[in-house]
Amino acid sequence: MSLRARLTLGIAGLLTLAIAGAFFAAYVVVRNELHEELDNALRGRATSFVRFGRATPQPPFRGIPGGAPPLGEATGYIQFVRADGTTVLPQDEHVRLPTTGAQAVATGARGPFFSTATVAGTHLRIYTTRLAGNTALEIARPLTEIDHSLGRIRMLFDAIWVAVVLAAAAIGLFVSRAVLRPVRRLTEDAERIAATGDLRERTDQSRSDELGRLAVAFNTMLDALARSVSAQRQLVADASHELRTPLATARTNLEVIELHGEMDGAERSRILAEAIDELREMTQLIEELVDLARGDVHVFETQLVRLDLVAEEAVAAAARRHGRAIDAELDETVVEGSPAALGRAISNLLDNAAKWSPSGTAIDVTVADGAVSVRDRGPGISEEDLPHLFDRFYRAADARTLPGSGLGLAIVRQIAEAHGGTVSVEPAEGGGSVFTLRLPPVPAPAPEPEPVRA
Repeated sequence: MSLRARLTLGIAGLLTLAIAGAFFAAYVVVRNELHEELDNALRGRATSFVRFGRATPQPPFRGIPGGAPPLGEATGYIQFVRADGTTVLPQDEHVRLPTTGAQAVATGARGPFFSTATVAGTHLRIYTTRLAGNTALEIARPLTEIDHSLGRIRMLFDAIWVAVVLAAAAIGLFVSRAVLRPVRRLTEDAERIAATGDLRERTDQSRSDELGRLAVAFNTMLDALARSVSAQRQLVADASHELRTPLATARTNLEVIELHGEMDGAERSRILAEAIDELREMTQLIEELVDLARGDVHVFETQLVRLDLVAEEAVAAAARRHGRAIDAELDETVVEGSPAALGRAISNLLDNAAKWSPSGTAIDVTVADGAVSVRDRGPGISEEDLPHLFDRFYRAADARTLPGSGLGLAIVRQIAEAHGGTVSVEPAEGGGSVFTLRLPPVPAPAPEPEPVRA
């Protein structure tokens, strides 16, 4: 069943139940009012007989005239019940009323009461009360008029019921169409975008209600998806471009060796060394691409990490790898993260500093309060390069002649964001740049209180 059908049935059902409840309450009120009027009439007629019975010690039951119409109708039908259970009818009456409870009223064991019974095919309302001399009086009036009135009311209610059900169904259909129209439009837009693949299309978000918020969220999702697809295409294009150069160079060098079989040994070794370097650079590029691609969906297994110890290992490895002096000032800092990923980020910062620092200059590394700062003494970074420094495959004009793929700093930013941190760069005093990796520090546990001595 569709949402529109369920909404229509729900609205129609609620309206029908509400109006049916109102009709039922009105019917009960009308019925009670009619019965109360009849009961008051019976009680008043009985009161006159009780007064007559008290004035006459032995009332002449046989002498009381009965009602001419059958079972009394508006005048009432009378019957006397003695304490021994015998019944006395007025003159010319022959239909006997039910005597259940009347003997107890005659003896005084029970008070007056009303009852309903069907006698000789007539629906009656009977009032039983006590007369003088251990005698009970039963007076009855037919409920025919009341039953006919209630029957007409029920027929009217049935007709109104049918009209209400139809009207409720129409109202429910109208409301469901009006409410679900934005949802249908959003569904059509989503199906069209899925069919065409055009992520530039947007849906209407002019409404200010919950459906408007849903449309805004849908457009926001399309924006994020479009950026993701654009970034993937850019990554593929940049990777293809970056891989093409070392691959073409290595292939050219190997073809030169193949075409010139008679080649000097030193020249042959030089060409092979260049091919090996190009292949090594391509291998490193592929590894960085894999790390960068896995980082988008990879969830690091975090733990409490001593950031200063991770930085110490990265500094020792970078010093051996580059043969450079690295001045480290490492304060104890605890963060939550992946030791391997954080070590990779710090190593990339150290490699970048070693690439830009002149030979014979030191690299400064500082760890404190959940932050790792790496300073180089290079020429610095131009203003136009700063906004794109951490983008994938971005290489400044001065860096295009140096080895590298342009992915190292992008990996640093990705690792920082995965740990809830940031990475930034700013000029250093005296020249060079300072790259800072900031991570949320873990507060140190409060010291346990010393025991109180007696």
